[in-house]
Amino acid sequence: MLKNKRILAVVPARGGSKGIKLKNIALLKGRPLIAWTADIALKVDIIDRLIVSTDSSAIKKTAQKLGLACPFLRPKDISGDFASDVAVLTHALQNLESLDSIQYDIVLMLQPTSPMRTVDHINEVLKQLVDGGFDSVLTLSETDLKFHPLKQLEINDENVHHHDRRGSKIIARQQLVPTYHRNGIAYAVTRQCLVNEKTLIGRNCSFVLIPERVVNIDTPADMKEAELLEW
Repeated sequence: MLKNKRILAVVPARGGSKGIKLKNIALLKGRPLIAWTADIALKVDIIDRLIVSTDSSAIKKTAQKLGLACPFLRPKDISGDFASDVAVLTHALQNLESLDSIQYDIVLMLQPTSPMRTVDHINEVLKQLVDGGFDSVLTLSETDLKFHPLKQLEINDENVHHHDRRGSKIIARQQLVPTYHRNGIAYAVTRQCLVNEKTLIGRNCSFVLIPERVVNIDTPADMKEAELLEW
């Protein structure tokens, strides 16, 4: 617990990955991808309950060997490509509250596809949520200015044009206001925000900025990059 707030941590790990078959248990540095999340999450002593939400028996078996509880298999209707994180976390919360006969105050999502997290990252997110009185906190990375929204282009038939018309006014990098992207290291949300507002980015949302390079794994190229980095 953190200041009398019960924390449920959920590791979402569906089996139907398109880019890499059974991505969440594919080997990274010789270990199943989900193992890197398990190692860190199990060290966070303020987490009250830590579970894996999966639709895959193979992922469930691997997770249990790593010391992660998997008290249910996720139904197919929230396991496809378009299943929302909100639906997955709400399902996990409702099932765990029923199983444990208690109410959790905070839901923490730790995606296996962001394996380069640390205990400090998780603790900082949770403390920011509770100490700051926010309804949600997520981790961000600064986006390279080469990929700034105002520098993006679209192609329609054989014509190229700016995704945002304001981009035609950009001459120098100094004109660009920094932007940020979600890196998947951690999301923390209050029960009320998740259940009532049905979002992970509430109206009173804060952030923890991760300055170091982290990889979010979607493709074999991402796996290769993570293999090469030291972390």
